[in-house]
Amino acid sequence: MSEYFSPPDFSNTTVIDKRKFKNNYLLHIGLFIATFITTTLAGVEWTTGTMGPYDLQTIMKGLPYSVSIMLMISFHEFGHFFAAKFHKVKATLPYYIPFPPIPYFINFGTMGAVIRTRSVVYSKKAMFDIGVAGPIAGFIFTLALLIYGFTHLPGQEYLLKIHPDYFSPDYGKGGISLIFGDTLLFSFIRNLFEQPGAFIPPMSEVYHYPYLCVGWFGLFITAMNMIPVGQLDGGHISYTIFGKENHYKISVVSFILLFVIGIIGIVDAILELNFGIGWSGWLFWALVLYFIIKLHHPPVYDESKLDPVRKFIGYFSFFILVITFSPAPIVLTMAV
Repeated sequence: MSEYFSPPDFSNTTVIDKRKFKNNYLLHIGLFIATFITTTLAGVEWTTGTMGPYDLQTIMKGLPYSVSIMLMISFHEFGHFFAAKFHKVKATLPYYIPFPPIPYFINFGTMGAVIRTRSVVYSKKAMFDIGVAGPIAGFIFTLALLIYGFTHLPGQEYLLKIHPDYFSPDYGKGGISLIFGDTLLFSFIRNLFEQPGAFIPPMSEVYHYPYLCVGWFGLFITAMNMIPVGQLDGGHISYTIFGKENHYKISVVSFILLFVIGIIGIVDAILELNFGIGWSGWLFWALVLYFIIKLHHPPVYDESKLDPVRKFIGYFSFFILVITFSPAPIVLTMAV
């Protein structure tokens, strides 16, 4: 998860105790290093299909994944950070969030990163710029990473080193299959760079390819953060474009849709109806939005309307949400 939070209190902002706004560099560096380690371990697990213990040579195989995912997160967060600096809004450096790989538990080695604004965001323009800069920067990097990944795919021998029996008729039977949900953009890039006769990994094997795995994950967290609710990036953009009342209505509708898709995912998993849509994770995310992030957006002091260029960028950012969103991003199935 990656977002920033803006304090809504407009009082006592003339005199600022600068000591409150000093970055704790040791903490930021420590979290960065810890997250780099956990993502490297996650990268080894994703790309090799093994869960350790690892020797140094095997750990090195996780670096393409960890370097890619750390860059993707950093592009997103520093997009927020430099936009805040441009508008003279005090903001912390990113707090990277490590998540150690747990056997048989799906995770990507990190829960993203977060920055916090330490002074009031007075204007809609500043709120919009800070909110949109992160997902746009992260999206551009993710798009470039996916293009690189699909244009530099290894041959079948790469996958056969992981699954020697991959092309066997009995491959996977009786086991659990993990499938990443496709999206409009992922599918478009895959089809655009597909070479005749070349092996393209299915969505059930994409996670073994570090650049495709991180690219997919980048689209996933972009979509999560672009949902127009509360103080998510999409919430900031929605508030500044459509205003307080319309933003709240959009937040409620978005919450209901996520809640319903989450319920469908649970029912589908229990009854094995194979709807092809729905994921229990969306229900969890909806509850996080409702109880923690909240559906309302704090008020902004300056209610000046956005200029046409910013509105266009805002509408484009919601187009990004559409092409990166997957109703069922992670599916576990039992192969028969």
